[in-house]
Amino acid sequence: MVWVRSEYAGELAVLSTWLSAFIPWNVMRSSVAGGSVLFVRFPFLQVRYTYGVPFAEGALLLDPLSAISFQAGNSIAVAYQAWAAGAGVFAVAFVFSLAYYAAEERVEALPIDPVRVVGTLLTLTGVVLAVATYLLFTRGFPGVPIPVGVVFFFLFGGVLLTVDRTD
Repeated sequence: MVWVRSEYAGELAVLSTWLSAFIPWNVMRSSVAGGSVLFVRFPFLQVRYTYGVPFAEGALLLDPLSAISFQAGNSIAVAYQAWAAGAGVFAVAFVFSLAYYAAEERVEALPIDPVRVVGTLLTLTGVVLAVATYLLFTRGFPGVPIPVGVVFFFLFGGVLLTVDRTD
């Protein structure tokens, strides 16, 4: 079964990468002493909101490296390190997709298939962020992490890796 025509595979690669930047890879509600906290983790940003506090005071935005520093010394820090690694892999995919969009003919002329490159990078991002989700779940942090975006990374990567690129 063909999911996408070969002539649209490049556009799908770029669009799926850009869309993945806006889908949270992980959503988690955690009950901690005195209240609840909502974590929404995007590839490059974590939004943490504490319920029962005015929005301006209860919201905190962290990038992966700041989140690692925030969790330093805790058993959960390794999950944040895995997130940073996943964000690094995704950054490569994102920059490659920008180059693919800006200079499609030159990128298509490379000896490697750019659609397969993006598919591989998105799938690898999904693997690393799945590991981060597992670590969040098993490191004693209260709450169940829901890997929303991880599913999309695997879906987009799988579709791009199975596109028939013969014309």
